[in-house]
Amino acid sequence: MQITRQADYALRTVVYLAGKPPEYRAATYVIAKEKQIPTSFLAKIISQLSIAGLISTSRGAHGGVCLARPANSISVLEVIEAIDGPIRINECTSNTSICPFTEECSMYDLWCAIRDELVNKLRETKLSQVA
Repeated sequence: MQITRQADYALRTVVYLAGKPPEYRAATYVIAKEKQIPTSFLAKIISQLSIAGLISTSRGAHGGVCLARPANSISVLEVIEAIDGPIRINECTSNTSICPFTEECSMYDLWCAIRDELVNKLRETKLSQVA
């Protein structure tokens, strides 16, 4: 499994914001420059993170983006899922009806266990721990 470039950029963005004081509002172009993210790509990511309730945005002279909640209450999993959707190791782990072999598959339990461990680790890891 590999997270998308978009999810990687989203993580760079929120970790950057987590390292700033709570009242700090970052301009999108500043984040893009410091984290080496294409500005047009970052605009889409900011929108998705805002819709997910992970960041707040404001326009104007004192506008910018900031975390919507404290960094110790936002998990890495929330950020990844806001961009990529639910974590799946194999598509059968989220929809058993797509595979006619699920009941007798020797790999199904392993895929589910791996997914569960990964999801739990990402859920337990807060932005404050990686900022």
